Amino acid sequence: MKLPEGKKIYFSSDNHLGAPTHSESLEREKIFISWLDDIKADAHSIFLLGDLFDFWFEYREVVPKGFVRTLGKLAELRDSGIDIFYFVGNHDLWMKGYFEEELNIPVFHKPQVFEFNSKKFFLGHGDGLGPGDKGYKRMKKVFVHPVSKWLFKWLHPDLGVRLARYLSVKNKLISGDEDAKFLGEENEWLAQYARRKLETEHYDYFVFGHRHLPMEIQVGEQSKYINLGDWIAHYTYGMFDGDKFYLKKLNKKT
Repeated sequence: MKLPEGKKIYFSSDNHLGAPTHSESLEREKIFISWLDDIKADAHSIFLLGDLFDFWFEYREVVPKGFVRTLGKLAELRDSGIDIFYFVGNHDLWMKGYFEEELNIPVFHKPQVFEFNSKKFFLGHGDGLGPGDKGYKRMKKVFVHPVSKWLFKWLHPDLGVRLARYLSVKNKLISGDEDAKFLGEENEWLAQYARRKLETEHYDYFVFGHRHLPMEIQVGEQSKYINLGDWIAHYTYGMFDGDKFYLKKLNKKT
């Protein structure tokens, strides 16, 4: 894909809307909406790399209550012609067609490769990739199993959503509390994953979320691993201008 002159591609992840409380989430949501308004003038595409919501499950006729500002703004941007791509994270992995049908936003459950202006991007949320993290990887297999999803959908939404939100905050394997610690460039497991991928194919940029830590690590002579950080503590995002990728911090939070 060739970017038109003056257009940019934006990347964001880990808003965790809905947590830890409604009031705190709403404050962050309004900041995110303001950012979307700011970038719409020059945005060609927007990539949302997971965990936009702290919990998401699609029943046959019901989706979680709330987030109307975010959903409405995404619909507005998409209707205006801006491409939006959604990658599920470990908190919103139970998506099942609502974004595609209602918002015309494609949803990816696995990492994908995109090419812009001859730069190759490897994109994903980042959970379950790389060495280690065996406890979470086992748990994810249970969560995404069709039987688990079938059993959960029989819980009344008032009970199911409340239970899931409680576990999302309290269970460290799910909440990722232990992830938000810098391990050093050589020990960052997503950087290790990127280096292994480079053994068989070149990528200019590996862009992930999940770690909640903004970081840029050189993983090859002409390859970088970028983590987008989050919209909880850091308010950071990525921007590609057709030539270079920039990890940027929101100047204002209100």
